[in-house]
Amino acid sequence: MNIKSHTIWNEKYRPQTLETYIGNDTIRETFAQYISSNDIPHLLLHGDAGIGKTTIAKILANSIANNNYIYINASDENSVDIVRDKIKQFASSVGFGGIKIIILDECDYMTPNAQAALRNIMETFSKTTRFILTCNYVDRIIDPIQSRCQIFNLVAPSKKEVAQHLVSILDKESVKYSKEDLVALLNVTYPDIRRTINTSQRSVINGELRLDKSTVVGYDYMVKIVEVLKSDKNKKEKFDSIRQIIADNYVKDFNLLMRYLYENVETYANGFVSSIILILAEAQYKDSLVVDHEINAMAMFIQIIMEIDQRR
Repeated sequence: MNIKSHTIWNEKYRPQTLETYIGNDTIRETFAQYISSNDIPHLLLHGDAGIGKTTIAKILANSIANNNYIYINASDENSVDIVRDKIKQFASSVGFGGIKIIILDECDYMTPNAQAALRNIMETFSKTTRFILTCNYVDRIIDPIQSRCQIFNLVAPSKKEVAQHLVSILDKESVKYSKEDLVALLNVTYPDIRRTINTSQRSVINGELRLDKSTVVGYDYMVKIVEVLKSDKNKKEKFDSIRQIIADNYVKDFNLLMRYLYENVETYANGFVSSIILILAEAQYKDSLVVDHEINAMAMFIQIIMEIDQRR
């Protein structure tokens, strides 16, 4: 029987060991000690989407539990019934020797009742079962669960590291590419490594990396917004221009834009970087809660424009 190999690059080239995992060097050293001792505490890994939280959780589980683990995507299975039935059943079952591990991916989607039920299971079966929880928004995890875990904030690898990883994949796939296209691709997708790899695979035509117009425009619109913020236009003109740029480019997800505004804040903040960062932080937090993300983003731009204007 032939086992079909992965054709999706993100899965095909997902790191399988700590040695091949990129970024978070200090955290990797800590996790190497866990693997050496063949034991871990309950872990809560949080950080931006696509930076490797699930990957490193699976590396730990495979290295320590020797396949004596289960993976649950809590964005799909997030009810209290899942905790009482599936999770409790696995935690209370007889293992193959050593500890069992339960990976709860995207656990910030779990309902409050499910989280409340989970905390007791984490404590009751802690002698034989460990939990690895991953999430984007750690503030959505109730305090009793946080207090039971070692919490690690994972950050994205540098652009250089991501570029080297992408080049390695393209070379293995015998894909031709230009430095200009790689730079443009990273500017659009960084720090989401998963998105970087998926976008590159989608952009391969006849063995060559070719960025489509929508990808290039995606980067251009962020550049244009920063240029508007830096301009001498009055407040109304700035707001109207930014609103039009967002409408013209059909922007629906504002996380990349907020990241870009943060990375380039020195270029338009008129020396008051800290004030702008506070505005961006508040807007990013609200973005995870609001129904209409565009309204939230435009409210953010009003604050930024007012802050820049009064500092002139």
